[in-house]
Amino acid sequence: MGYINCFLPCNESEQVLSVVKDLKKSPLVEKIFLLIKAGSLVQVEGCENIEIDSFQSSSTIGKIAEKAVADYSLIYTKDTMLELGQFAVERFYRIAEDTKAGLVYSDYYEMKEGMRSNHPLIDYQEGSLRDDFNFGSVLFYNSTNLKNAVSEMSEKYQFAGLYDLRLKVSQQSDLVHINEFLYSEVELDIRKSGEKQFDYVDPRNRAVQIEMEAACTDHLKRIGGYLKPTFKKIEFGESEFPVEASVIIPVKNRVKTISDAIQSVLIQKTSFPFNLIIIDNFSNDGTTELIAEFATKDQRVVHIIPERKDLGIGGCWNEGVHSEKCGKFAVQLDSDDVYQDENTLQKIVNAFYEQNCAMVVGSYTMTNFKMETIPPGLIDHKEWTPDNGRNNALRINGLGAPRAFYTPVLRDIKVPNTSYGEDYALGLRISRKYQIGRIYESLYLCRRWDENSDASLDVVKMNGHNLYKDKIRTIELKARKVINKME
Repeated sequence: MGYINCFLPCNESEQVLSVVKDLKKSPLVEKIFLLIKAGSLVQVEGCENIEIDSFQSSSTIGKIAEKAVADYSLIYTKDTMLELGQFAVERFYRIAEDTKAGLVYSDYYEMKEGMRSNHPLIDYQEGSLRDDFNFGSVLFYNSTNLKNAVSEMSEKYQFAGLYDLRLKVSQQSDLVHINEFLYSEVELDIRKSGEKQFDYVDPRNRAVQIEMEAACTDHLKRIGGYLKPTFKKIEFGESEFPVEASVIIPVKNRVKTISDAIQSVLIQKTSFPFNLIIIDNFSNDGTTELIAEFATKDQRVVHIIPERKDLGIGGCWNEGVHSEKCGKFAVQLDSDDVYQDENTLQKIVNAFYEQNCAMVVGSYTMTNFKMETIPPGLIDHKEWTPDNGRNNALRINGLGAPRAFYTPVLRDIKVPNTSYGEDYALGLRISRKYQIGRIYESLYLCRRWDENSDASLDVVKMNGHNLYKDKIRTIELKARKVINKME
């Protein structure tokens, strides 16, 4: 008697023969099901076909649950080559038995352009709500948890079925990561990290995002982490400031781009006084001299070299925001980028008053170094809505740019002293109490070039970034659950 049912997407017989052969070597495997499109003529000896509409749909997950009669269900999520490691099936089974996990997943080897490399994964935690969380392609579910999750599914999704399953299983039991490389899979997406990171805001994926948001919102309501759209009002006249707005630029060694960034600020046309605060984090490539030259010519340019030498981007922001020269609103500009035109700053400040918010997030256009638009073009983060933005923010991996803050709120909360994710941490924390305003037109040109900090990251660096954001989400989720219990 076997203990595992296996489910494999299949477009053609040849593609799954080696996987089926590997699986049949294990006495734990009871039955293998092939997930095929309606009308397909695929036939593999010893396997049963299940006709599906889409691998990601709720309908498909429901059909898997109906056939999941063994103790465990191994679901392979790709239709490319899978090579199981030595006794991999037995290892998945043993860890699942020992931990009583609802889902077990493992590290894997990645086959890309004929090369095999390690692809370690990260541990799942309560805040790992990203729909693109990487579990690898082999998902080892406890069948009871899987069936219970399906019985709780009230919505029929075309794209978010697998995501909905994972969330509902996590409500019942742990999701356990095995820090071992138990299989090899083929990776067909050979783009750099900087090209992949905007897939979720590509307008072509909008229908997918709507479903993912609905599934996540339902999850938050079930676990007590959902916040209703009620916000603390802000009285903007409560403090005195030297200027209405300050543009904040943290910088280190950006001699190629800092002049463009500064000039895009100084040409701003506004109905109020503003300045530009540049926190120069000990540059040694000529950046310091360029900033000093601008500061000599224009008194609006405030050049700060911190005393501390342990500051990341967030720490540099704190230096600028807590400066006595900081204005009522602190507006972000990265040293690589430029504002869209001379009206950006006015539009941002107007949004604070019009929407009564503690933070404003704009939209931006992706360009190359020559300011030519590159795919996906406009990044408008339309998934951030006034009613549900702060809940959906726990699912997505960024909030957009440019970002601007009401200075008293930012001084109170303070910016995490990190060089990645500090803006995301602020957005989550601020949205816990306050409305975050949105501007959906492009205000900002985000230049992609080889020296961008996130243009091409290896898997270890990406894992570190994702782990940090998941931890930030976990902390925020726990805080929101406490708030809801107190009400």
